[in-house]
Amino acid sequence: MTQYASLPDDQLQLIDRYWRAANYLSVGQIYLMDNPLLREPLKPEHIKPRLLGHWGTTPGLNFIYAHLNRAIRQHDLDMIYICGPGHGGPGMVANTWLEGSYSEIYPQVSQDAQGMKTLFRQFSFPGGIPSHAAPETPGSINEGGELGYSLSHAFGAVFDNPSLIAACVIGDGEAETGPLASSWFGIKFLNAARDGAVLPILHLNGYKIANPTILGRSSDEDLLHLFRGYGYEPLIVSGHEPEKMHRQMVQTLEQALERIRHYQQQARSGEAAETLPRWPMIIMRSPKGWTGPQTVDGKKVEDFWRAHQVPVSSCREDDGHRQILEEWMRSYQPDDLFDEQGRLRPELAALAPEGDKRMGATPWANGGRLRRELNTPAIADYAVDVTSPGETQAESTAALGAYLAGIFQRNRDNFRLFGPDETASNRLSKVFDVTSRTWQEPVKPYDEQLAADGRVMEILSEHQCQGWLEGYLLTGRHGLFNCYEAFIHIVDSMFNQHAKWLKVTRKLPWREPISSLNYLLSSHVWRQDHNGYSHQDPGFIDHVVNKKADIVRVYLPPDANTLLCVADHCLKTWDRINVIVAGKQPAPQWLNLEAAQKHCAAGMGIWHWAGTVAEGEAPDVVMACAGDVPTMETLAAVDLLRDYFPDLRIQVVNVVDLMALQTEEQHPHGLSDEAFDAIFTADKPVIFAFHGYPSLIHRLTYPRNNHGNFHVRGFMEEGTTTTPFDMTVMNELDRFHLAQEAIVRTPSLHGKADAVLDELAEKIAEHHRYVREHGEDLPEVRGWKWPSAQGDGGAPE
Repeated sequence: MTQYASLPDDQLQLIDRYWRAANYLSVGQIYLMDNPLLREPLKPEHIKPRLLGHWGTTPGLNFIYAHLNRAIRQHDLDMIYICGPGHGGPGMVANTWLEGSYSEIYPQVSQDAQGMKTLFRQFSFPGGIPSHAAPETPGSINEGGELGYSLSHAFGAVFDNPSLIAACVIGDGEAETGPLASSWFGIKFLNAARDGAVLPILHLNGYKIANPTILGRSSDEDLLHLFRGYGYEPLIVSGHEPEKMHRQMVQTLEQALERIRHYQQQARSGEAAETLPRWPMIIMRSPKGWTGPQTVDGKKVEDFWRAHQVPVSSCREDDGHRQILEEWMRSYQPDDLFDEQGRLRPELAALAPEGDKRMGATPWANGGRLRRELNTPAIADYAVDVTSPGETQAESTAALGAYLAGIFQRNRDNFRLFGPDETASNRLSKVFDVTSRTWQEPVKPYDEQLAADGRVMEILSEHQCQGWLEGYLLTGRHGLFNCYEAFIHIVDSMFNQHAKWLKVTRKLPWREPISSLNYLLSSHVWRQDHNGYSHQDPGFIDHVVNKKADIVRVYLPPDANTLLCVADHCLKTWDRINVIVAGKQPAPQWLNLEAAQKHCAAGMGIWHWAGTVAEGEAPDVVMACAGDVPTMETLAAVDLLRDYFPDLRIQVVNVVDLMALQTEEQHPHGLSDEAFDAIFTADKPVIFAFHGYPSLIHRLTYPRNNHGNFHVRGFMEEGTTTTPFDMTVMNELDRFHLAQEAIVRTPSLHGKADAVLDELAEKIAEHHRYVREHGEDLPEVRGWKWPSAQGDGGAPE
């Protein structure tokens, strides 16, 4: 390794004292509820009755934080600290308290002895703070409650942030997760000319909760080969003696920062590089539970898995354990670190950066402070011309792709589109008229839509798409994640964590709102003509609606113009998770733009033009639908019913905002009972064709007056490789089954429709026979158009 100038001994000693202060505060948070400065011998009542927390990773995190502080001050850096080791909360809280950012946000946790007592007591204590780097922790954008996402968050944070360095600490337990394993590819998407830099710090302390780690047991040679193969320049810091480790860390960090500066200056000066940058990363080996008790009750603790959580576990009841704890804490020499008032001594306080340069105060970790409104084009420029409902055929997502291209043109550094190699498949190809896919590797002459400055982020990992987008949003920007509906389940848990993050931040006034996380789910369950059963699952929306009502939204636009309205709305919202489900295949278009805007604003409504209810009359049956294919099949069923029973009064209802089905008390978008009854009636049968699993509609409408009359058809886990219409038949969502259901459930038709029911049953059987023989739908159900509406463009009456 190139030798870089080290620091004088007195400066290294100051860093060591600062590190000891952070370690002292970390131990105190796990164990103490009183006597924070050990001004008297420890007594049982000073110890928390329940010892909760994680010590093992914390001293390494504190060591890194102290050295990053030195680098920030020396080089005037903008840096964000991303804490990957899940339960590193004691260290993150300790360091932000030492630098002052914690007390600025939480004045009750003052930088003195009383504040230190509060700091200790609140940690992993009822009504207090959790043990990981939660939303309550200043400087955090990575929850830590679930491992695997730190490095993808880091890359998302630095895209389009040329001055930012994301120092991302990755625990060796976290490094075993699938999402983290694919995160290393992030440097293949990092443009040194316009993006910031990620400095991964792989923190190897050798153990997880109760087992060795794979990378911790790997040799240095194997690790160097592994990460060079990924494209990095790995630098190793290894040892257990603090003085030597401090010297190593100073030199290694300087070398890493010098390489980052070199690559960025080269790219930003226009100098062509012969090869891709080999971005630096640091592999830091240190003992688990470093500086803690080496043994307890004759059993190894330091540098072993027993240091993972609470190394000394019975301090309140066991005098011997309490003595070990007191000796451990006094080994940090608290009187050398804090003055009589419990304040950090001035020479140590001077080591922290100032103002927004502090990692706990950086605006990049509170992205709402930096958020700029998205510059959106007028959706009228992209609307599909609809003169009469059902006559026009169009690809809804293609219209959206053109709109997104307009957003790209207006937002050069404030918007990105993320997806796992499905942008073109989902018919968003118009974006490639104005930008390309991000690609830093060599480009072949025959490649298409690849460019170093592309703004479409495609990698065949839903985890990376989600993690990059989250990092991008959390640092103040805007984006959209498009994905096949069946495979968005891969990020169920990541969605969970982000939803929880948003819920908590709503209660933190210092956390400024960030742009909403927007999903577009296409290639959906009803059009998996060649992929078959493995690609047929609409259950993500069930998962989403379990979250707090004020966080989630689910939209099922039935055509292109409603999709444009919904997407335009979602991209302008904040602190939400919006899920939009829309098909990509050519389909009938129902509403002109004016009608679509009114319909989407209401969330649901009666399509008078499609029904047979005269003004002032009550319907005999309500035919409701949510989703593009269910809408088409519902209108086809209505057409059948009109032919068979011309006098039947049918009310057609379309739902675009799924959460509007809930009550006002359950969801902000919920309709009042009066408004709901005006649409669905209080006592008439409702035949509801739904995009997803039928049980979800029953859940959402359970408190409604007429819920007992709701009869829902949706996906019933019946699927195979088959035709589009046959998929609906298999799940009894097709026009024939819907018409049957309406006949059976409508009292005025009882005893009058046996022959019709038999005819519909024969149509279903005939269709099955035809598909199995010919491999295509019956001619009469292909290319169907709504025949009965007049040329009003679907405008509501």
